[in-house]
Amino acid sequence: MKILVIGSGGREHVLCWLLGSSSLVNQIFCAPGNAGISNDGLCVDIDPMNFDKITDFCKSNNIDLVVVGPEAPLVAGIVDHLESAGIACFGPNAEAAKLEGSKIFMKELCDSHNIPTAKWGKFDNFESAKNYIELNGAPIVVKADGLAAGKGVIVATNTKEAIKAAESMFNGAFGSAGSTVLIEECLVGEEASFFAIVDGKNVLPLATAQDHKRIGEKDTGLNTGGMGAYSPAPILSESLCITVQEQIINPLIQGLAMKGIEFKGVFYAGLMITKNGPKLLEVNVRFGDPECQAVLPRLKSDLLPALLASRDGELKNISLQWREESAICVVMSSKGYPEKYTTGNVIKGLENAADNETIIFHAGTKLQGPDIVSDGGRVLGISALGSSLEIAQKRAYNTIDKIDWPQGYYRKDIGWRAINN
Repeated sequence: MKILVIGSGGREHVLCWLLGSSSLVNQIFCAPGNAGISNDGLCVDIDPMNFDKITDFCKSNNIDLVVVGPEAPLVAGIVDHLESAGIACFGPNAEAAKLEGSKIFMKELCDSHNIPTAKWGKFDNFESAKNYIELNGAPIVVKADGLAAGKGVIVATNTKEAIKAAESMFNGAFGSAGSTVLIEECLVGEEASFFAIVDGKNVLPLATAQDHKRIGEKDTGLNTGGMGAYSPAPILSESLCITVQEQIINPLIQGLAMKGIEFKGVFYAGLMITKNGPKLLEVNVRFGDPECQAVLPRLKSDLLPALLASRDGELKNISLQWREESAICVVMSSKGYPEKYTTGNVIKGLENAADNETIIFHAGTKLQGPDIVSDGGRVLGISALGSSLEIAQKRAYNTIDKIDWPQGYYRKDIGWRAINN
């Protein structure tokens, strides 16, 4: 089979790397890809939002399956576009992708089907949002309704900070994504990520993970797209995973079906494990980044049959086997991220840094002559396996020590919650 992966980040690199190992795959393409992906497949310079060009490429190259990595093209309807042209695609259609494209859509679905989530309110103007914040106090969470590259969520510790966050959103800090704002109670507990592949009816759970959203150690500072992850997440026990599937995943899939919406693709539930049980923070409709750089290296089975079965509505016939080892991914970002940072900085030592137990996944990189240079905020994901999380963590940081990139930044405590417990 010929596979086209859409995207250019670490998530897309791990997908190209893993799908390329399938005995069913003859060739991997990636649009647009990055410097690291070029070692695992052929990168093609096509914008993921240019659906017509992607369609033409698929037809001229006899692509058998398109795997969409990022959320933006999914929400914009790339699956609808490709499928209408007769091109098989893994991922949800635009209606189903609204679960991520609109936090308010997801919240309203939760309320309609008694799915546990934080109390919330929606606002289309600053004054009403400000009044709600002042009435409810802090801590409180302010969210842009639409897509904001993982940065449209502010956990405010006081009302002044919350009001400032709401004002910035209404003033265009996140473009049209912040034209409507969601404000919700600040849940207390531990965050975790639950992943599954869905075919419209059947749910195939994947391995669990825990992300590290904040830029600073011990989860402090600004929110980012993710500074690292580990898998499995000890807090998500087998019994708790069953609870999540029964109380959150299945009701949401059924709720969509009642609206005439068939969800096919990756279902990623961002959870808060509270003293009263799991509550849903957010839904993403694609593999998490960097979570999948920790989850997918643990997969023993061929991923491709599961993706095909999701698209064809046949997941009931699929099972997956997982390695017992723990895995960790540490993100190296450009200094200054998630605010101002420079690009075009040469990264050296990559060719000799990894070993049999570690993998370097590229995100924001590109080739500049003979050099690999930084080309984004989150630039590299260093993933490692180990018989324990502590061993995996040590291997990942040993690999980072071999990378020569003075302009790089990384947290030194990825996995701290699980290791300290």
